[in-house]
Amino acid sequence: MDGTALLLGAGRRFARRHIVLKGLSNLANLPGIFKQAQEMGAKLQQLNAELKTKKVTGAAGGGLVEVDANGVGDVLAVRIDASLIEKQDRELLEDLLPAAINAAHAKAKELHAQSMQSLAGGLDLPGLSDALGGLGSLQPPG
Repeated sequence: MDGTALLLGAGRRFARRHIVLKGLSNLANLPGIFKQAQEMGAKLQQLNAELKTKKVTGAAGGGLVEVDANGVGDVLAVRIDASLIEKQDRELLEDLLPAAINAAHAKAKELHAQSMQSLAGGLDLPGLSDALGGLGSLQPPG
């Protein structure tokens, strides 16, 4: 083995050790990560309780059907315009109800996503804000 090969081999071993030691340095911050995770859990519970008190409304058919939901997406109330009942148009009602429910769920998801983004703003967890940023763009199944 010539001198160049020895130097290359030593350099590779040093690089591998450096990577392993650098990875182990992240373990030193493990208690801090656990503390942040506990804080996040408590904040999520508080956020969930707050979202349950907020109300969104989805409508369909120009307001002929309205659905109220809370911030976590639970349907609270359904209002159907009397004129729709008088017409006895079952097909129209069957079309408008899911549309209004989906509109309310979409608003609840958007409210939830905004709340999660504001919650994540105070935490230093790499990638968390980016991951939560996509929540608002989720569409309800249709």
